[in-house]
Amino acid sequence: MSDERLRLFFALWPAAAVRMDLGAAAAALALESPARRVAAVNFHLTVAFVGDVPAAALASLRQIGQSVRAARCGVRLDCYEYWPKPECVVALARTVPVALQTLWDELHAALADAGFELRPKGLRPHVTLARHCRAQPALPPLAPIDWPADALCLLRSETDAAAPVYTVLDTWPLLDKPLPR
Repeated sequence: MSDERLRLFFALWPAAAVRMDLGAAAAALALESPARRVAAVNFHLTVAFVGDVPAAALASLRQIGQSVRAARCGVRLDCYEYWPKPECVVALARTVPVALQTLWDELHAALADAGFELRPKGLRPHVTLARHCRAQPALPPLAPIDWPADALCLLRSETDAAAPVYTVLDTWPLLDKPLPR
């Protein structure tokens, strides 16, 4: 039997246009060494961090992703924020869309029902733009980035020498309107 473990999370994965806007937002930051911008290919909005789980749990997580009946939503990232404990700068949505909160609630409930132990701190929709920021950089106003979120993804996180590498393992469309339970 394999002892392989996977580091997994559910997220919204941006389309190319949103990824470009996020890249421009990251480029606008005046960062000092050792800070570094997140690669545009890694931009995402985490909905549920599952963590390190046995590879055998992947089937259950795919089943949970398939079962989500949440609606599409528009996320507006409208300010920069510096987070000192993880030493990062994020693009943050000051307002949580109702549909995104519903998705977060439904997904966390399904994961808990399946026995996954999560430690959610609540939903703060954000995209990490820079890491290893030991001091708060000057944060200019952020031109709002509107993200039409239409799918939920299951991702694997692997760390190489330079930075994390995220691989989309599965994608499920969000609905035009939520289905009744």
